[in-house]
Amino acid sequence: MDNRIKRVRYKVRRHTGNVGDRPGLVIIPEDAVKPHIAIFSYHKDELLTSEGKNIKVILDQFKKCNGHVKWTHWIKINGLGDAELIEQIGTYLNINPLVLEDIANTHQRPKFDEYDDYAFSTSRIVHFNKEDELVNNQFSAIIKDNIIISFEEDYEEHFEAVKARLKAGKGAIRTAGPGYMCYALTDTIIDTYFILLAQIGDKLDTIEDKVYSDADKSIMFNSQQIKRTLIIIRRASWPERDKINDMIRSESPLITAEVKVFLRDAYDHCIQAMDLIENYKEVTSSIIDLYLSMVSNRMNEIMKVLTIISVIFIPLTFIAGIYGMNFSRQDDKGHIIKDNMPELYWNHGYVYALIFMFLIAIVQVLVFWRKGWFNKL
Repeated sequence: MDNRIKRVRYKVRRHTGNVGDRPGLVIIPEDAVKPHIAIFSYHKDELLTSEGKNIKVILDQFKKCNGHVKWTHWIKINGLGDAELIEQIGTYLNINPLVLEDIANTHQRPKFDEYDDYAFSTSRIVHFNKEDELVNNQFSAIIKDNIIISFEEDYEEHFEAVKARLKAGKGAIRTAGPGYMCYALTDTIIDTYFILLAQIGDKLDTIEDKVYSDADKSIMFNSQQIKRTLIIIRRASWPERDKINDMIRSESPLITAEVKVFLRDAYDHCIQAMDLIENYKEVTSSIIDLYLSMVSNRMNEIMKVLTIISVIFIPLTFIAGIYGMNFSRQDDKGHIIKDNMPELYWNHGYVYALIFMFLIAIVQVLVFWRKGWFNKL
């Protein structure tokens, strides 16, 4: 497993539109990609799929399935770069313009809104892309009768497992209606949080090992990046919990009693993800505090060494300073001045001064040693 810590880049998203725009206006972001439509029409015994780029492929698929058997349709749209397509879908299904605006404005928090004959759901898909960039994209879904239309911002495939279950035809995915499909997609999004948190956990383990073996300032930088990542995941998971709770409490016929049983399981998963996020945030803060404490202790040890050296040399400097004063032993008439440094005329006075200074240093070192100062360095 690659435990190298790479720099996390955050994909910057800007709000579109202008202050004072009328409600319900569909404004497409400049970097939005052109839509790709995949349609999965299914019932208990059959699955039909189609792909295209405009609403015609959707209408053609509906015509193919216009029989006595009731089909459920999952319309999967990747890319929001076509305002006309979003408006055509809104007109065809009689969707409130405010919902269409929320689909195009990709800064919505996870929520579940109920209308007369349909429901609208949003979530946040948070993941690392191939360039190690943290991406926080919006997922939106319109649920109506036997139709669920999902909208994603890019071509990244997040629901391969759901499509595999749909093709296998096992379980309730083909028979429980569009409400169950909404649950399946939501639960898959929550599962991506666990994958992301597992990657973060591995990085935290690597950073923690580095703290004890070879600590450097990169520990703080990497920990701060992870902390910011956790904050982004937290901003996605907390409202996701409230959204699922709203779905469980919903009285809409689109969210059946069977679906609510599965939603309670997804609610538990969301709580688990939130607990992991909080635990990892505490670990990240502890690592930063531990590193700062180690740096502080290391600085204290350095200051202690410098203090010991200074204390040893202070009396030596004092003695050298005294004998470095240029007071004359004789006055201008040649008379001896008794109190002006008679030691300057001692035989071997220089040697005596050095020996005395050396003895002072040895005594101080012995005293510091007895006190145990050197053992703590």
